[in-house]
Amino acid sequence: MSVTREDVLHVARLARLRLTEAETEQLAGDMNQILGYMELLNQVDTDGVEPLEHVIDHEPGLRADVALPPLPHEEALKNAPDADADHFRVPRVIE
Repeated sequence: MSVTREDVLHVARLARLRLTEAETEQLAGDMNQILGYMELLNQVDTDGVEPLEHVIDHEPGLRADVALPPLPHEEALKNAPDADADHFRVPRVIE
């Protein structure tokens, strides 16, 4: 399959892009190179190759899901730019 100038213009129209003539020709060439590479990959023998989630064997570093005591009220309000004894104060957003 080959990408034509008309294909590029069709995709550009769908994406609401305005392309110059030079950009259209450049994109057609780039897309054809990508498709050529895909064809090359399709020729690779993958029989007996197990699908992978990752290229390397990697175990995610997750911590245990353990309930911790809540943050003390004073500690939570300590770095607030504006707070009273019990609440954070924020600018009014509804008039």
